Amino acid sequence: MLVHAHPDDESSQTAATMAKYVAEGAQVTLVTCTLGEVGEIVLPELQHLRHDQGGGLAEHRLTELTAAMAELGVTDFVRLGGDGRWSDAGMEHDERGLARPGDELPENAFWSADLTEATAELVALIRDRRPQVMITYDDFGNYGHPDHIQANRVATYGAALAAVPSFRPELGEPWQIDRMLWIAMPASLVREMIAGARAAAENDPNAVDFFAGFDLDSDEVPPMSTPDKYISVTIDGYPYRTQRYAALRAHASQIEADGWFFFGENGPPSPFFNEHFVYAGGVPVPPNATDVFAGLD
Repeated sequence: MLVHAHPDDESSQTAATMAKYVAEGAQVTLVTCTLGEVGEIVLPELQHLRHDQGGGLAEHRLTELTAAMAELGVTDFVRLGGDGRWSDAGMEHDERGLARPGDELPENAFWSADLTEATAELVALIRDRRPQVMITYDDFGNYGHPDHIQANRVATYGAALAAVPSFRPELGEPWQIDRMLWIAMPASLVREMIAGARAAAENDPNAVDFFAGFDLDSDEVPPMSTPDKYISVTIDGYPYRTQRYAALRAHASQIEADGWFFFGENGPPSPFFNEHFVYAGGVPVPPNATDVFAGLD
């Protein structure tokens, strides 16, 4: 079971993992916490769907999500509490290029959701699907987006409460998830990304200078990354790159799938195709694991 904040998050961060386990016959459940109602639209021809224009982005993104899941082979994908129960909170960028909550929030923003109320919705899903492994963001939401942080909180609390027999027994028989994993980007790879973007910017004035303020000569951990020593599971994404890029392209309102950030579908095997996770609870992960189920019955 994967808990993501908005449509497209699953394809940009865990598409290969989802495609891999569908192909291997595992049950894969995606829980999306909002419909991304206030997302930033990258296509000029879809600007009329903006929340401050004509609206309709939520419905459009649900269509994109459905198409992306068809590409990955995922048939069990649901919205937490049902479509539109909680809204995308939106975000602003800080001086480091990371996200933070905006000053104005939608009335039903997921960031403002009552934690127990939102958790109860996830507990019902956990007890029904009975997953062995749950995957979500780290406690910073990987880059600070308030909905990602809230997804981490709901997933963490939900995994704990789903196993408590006396908590809301009407939501189903208790279920203990074996392992929690958090999505991660190794610091070494992010350093390579920053260095590559800067090298490209030297020859192309239109190239993106990724995290321009970061000092590559420092020992600081780059933004949006995790020290390599904490990486517990690495999924080889190269065999699933076709499905991944098809899913990314399905989210056309949000993602430039063939842009610089996703490295290109037709490149040679590379660590940049891989997906990484850190151990966040439950049964420990064996060293150098390449399977989220490694060490589990």
